[in-house]
Amino acid sequence: MKIKADISFRQNFYFQLFFWIALFLFGTARTYGEYEGGLYKESVIYNFCHWIFQIIGANFIYYILIRHFFDRKKYLEFSLYLLLSLYFISVINRIFIVYVAEPFFMNEVKDSFFSIFTDIRYLLFHYTFPLISGAFIFISILFIIRYKDEKENTIRLQKEKSDLELKSLKAQLHPHFLFNTLNNIYSLSLTNSDKTSQSISQLSDILDYSLYKGQKKWVSVSEELSIIDDYIALESLRYYDERLKINKKYELHSSNTIPPLLYLTLVENAFKHGAGKNSGLTEINIQVETNHRHSVFSIENTSTGDQDTHEQGIGLQNIKKQLHYHYQHDFSCQISQENNIFKVEITTPSQYD
Repeated sequence: MKIKADISFRQNFYFQLFFWIALFLFGTARTYGEYEGGLYKESVIYNFCHWIFQIIGANFIYYILIRHFFDRKKYLEFSLYLLLSLYFISVINRIFIVYVAEPFFMNEVKDSFFSIFTDIRYLLFHYTFPLISGAFIFISILFIIRYKDEKENTIRLQKEKSDLELKSLKAQLHPHFLFNTLNNIYSLSLTNSDKTSQSISQLSDILDYSLYKGQKKWVSVSEELSIIDDYIALESLRYYDERLKINKKYELHSSNTIPPLLYLTLVENAFKHGAGKNSGLTEINIQVETNHRHSVFSIENTSTGDQDTHEQGIGLQNIKKQLHYHYQHDFSCQISQENNIFKVEITTPSQYD
């Protein structure tokens, strides 16, 4: 972010340097030939004084008035402050010329402050119009540049969103889960187990959730937990009771929402990197709490010391990108590993859009 800010600052600096120098030279060249000798030098001085306040006025109008009022659709305040700004900048410009610049090359009676403040017609034609002309060109170019930058940012964000959604889809359900589940259901059918129809129904619900509700922006926490329960039931078919221990604690005090498949992806990672790579007892603890302020999801699993931390890190990075995409910076994600216990805890706002 700092690098981008530095680049933007340099681009703005070079643009302003080129623009204002070109404007000054154009104004000086325009008056060349209309005056001779000392009169031409005086016109250059006047042009230089107007030029200084054109720079000040144009930057003030764009970076203060337009950014803080016009862009926020405060049109009445913008119009009022614009008129006042043009008036006071014109007055200050005239005071600067009369009391600072002119004494260097003429010895005439200076206009009174009362005259400077009240001669609206003179201010308008000799100070405000030159100020507006320079500011109009400057602001128009800035708007063109801003439109171009915003269009490029929109394209970039859309591309990042598409890439993120693709990674999210890839991280939703790994093929090994479907393969193993279908094998387990096939084994159940051979023994005429009463769990066969239930398992098929659970797998159907997971696929339906992944393919359809997974495309939504938000789902309720309760819906996500229901699919997690189905997922755990299907995964548990692969393990003997002494190999896998699941502890779940759900405390839902509010109907909060989350991005679909966020919690399910973490549960799948716990099975993949816990029970899937541990020949001994694997314990998975899941805790979920919701209230009117936030939702907290915590999952921990026993892990082996030699598990593929790089692969797991890639999965967690994808989850963090999803969180950034949906919540910007309004979330927390804590990851820890201690005494062969790997833990992830995510806190998100109760509702966000």
